Amino acid sequence: MAEQELTKAQRLAEEVLRLSRNTLLVYLRFLDMALSRLELKPCDRSTLLTDGQYLLYHAPHVLKSFQYQKEIPVRDYLHVVMHCVYRHMFTDPSVDRPLWDLACDIAVEAVISELGLKAAEASRQRTQEAELQKLREECPLLTAERLYAHFKSAASDPTEAAKLRALFYADNHEIWYMTDEEKRAAFGIGDPSDGDEDGEGDGDEDGNRKKNGRPNGRSLVMMTEGELSEQWKQIAERMQVDIETFGKQRGDQAGALMQNLKEVNREKYDYTAFLKKFAVMGETMKINDDEFDYIFYTYGLELYDKMPLVEPLEYKDVKRIKEFVIAIDTSGSVQGELVQAFVQKTYNILKSTESFFSKINLHIIQCDTKIHEHIKITTQEEFDEYLKVMTLKGFGGTDFRPVFASVDDLIRQKEFVNLKGLIYFTDGCGVYPERKPAYDTAFVFVEDSYNDYHVPPWAIKLVLRKDEL
Repeated sequence: MAEQELTKAQRLAEEVLRLSRNTLLVYLRFLDMALSRLELKPCDRSTLLTDGQYLLYHAPHVLKSFQYQKEIPVRDYLHVVMHCVYRHMFTDPSVDRPLWDLACDIAVEAVISELGLKAAEASRQRTQEAELQKLREECPLLTAERLYAHFKSAASDPTEAAKLRALFYADNHEIWYMTDEEKRAAFGIGDPSDGDEDGEGDGDEDGNRKKNGRPNGRSLVMMTEGELSEQWKQIAERMQVDIETFGKQRGDQAGALMQNLKEVNREKYDYTAFLKKFAVMGETMKINDDEFDYIFYTYGLELYDKMPLVEPLEYKDVKRIKEFVIAIDTSGSVQGELVQAFVQKTYNILKSTESFFSKINLHIIQCDTKIHEHIKITTQEEFDEYLKVMTLKGFGGTDFRPVFASVDDLIRQKEFVNLKGLIYFTDGCGVYPERKPAYDTAFVFVEDSYNDYHVPPWAIKLVLRKDEL
């Protein structure tokens, strides 16, 4: 009897969740793919959980929530889906989990509140508003990444953090940090025999009925984290396009949603890997393993009594950064501490990756509307000394052209043998050259100063976070 009651409760809870999903589909058509992507599956613990493939629900919790206030399951369903859209579960394993969980919950609850959807106006929304207002004053853009950075730097009071967790909590995040084996053991997901409880299945993004979202009605082997992340990345990108195309219908209500989408869809860059693009071939004292023949070497040791037949070559061509230019926008809108952090970051990468030759040809140019300082650095020691005494000069407007004109003159004067590229640290608001230079150019922005200025098509655009500097 108990088992029959549980099965009945699970079916009723699933109906509540399907009703919640269909309600959201009516009002938020741009979320159609996201809302139909998760496979519903009952579990015997907690509230709601998702790993990006399944929406696991505890039937008693869903039914009690619906009985208390019918808007709660609608809001909770949207809460879980927005975690997936923003790919909150695919995070750095070393993250501070409680703070990351809190930041993610606040970010999605803020988005849901700003959508102004009556069907999702659960009572907790009213109690959240005062806290959201305080957070907006300290962190204007409420994305999970920025909130997490804010909490990390602010040394949050444990009591206050616990209060916020209770206020913005909707789902359990423990599954985010589980391995595939742990998920199978805890929830039985990923088993090929795992089928739909009621045989009805979920609908797909086109409204067609499928069992568990699969044509054959049986769940396939659990998707990898990479596959899930890519799937939700595509969904988020399509959502952004849909909202930008048809967003006028919702006016300013989709503002926070779009801000979060732009944040998560922003192309991420590995600055260390980027610097390697500026590498040139050079000769260094190093054993060349590619041209060394171990067969002849060991044969000589055996034949001539510990005398190798072939000595290894001592020289090898390796890629190291030898010649490039760092240009610094010193206009009034660029923050000095960020500039110094950027130069220090660049130096640290060069030093840690052994990117220096014994002699380098690095030019550091400070410019607003004209060049105020031009320093040539040829050794690591000179770079060390420059960092100690570096001061910014300028603070006027922004014109990128003087730097490019100066570098072009240096090339004509044979100052550079093979200049690979120029890195320009700026806020992006200035006059760009009309023509592509003979070398690669990258304009580097920090997200707080980056206002979606469009760089020329011949240039590379990098957007770094403050914490990446």
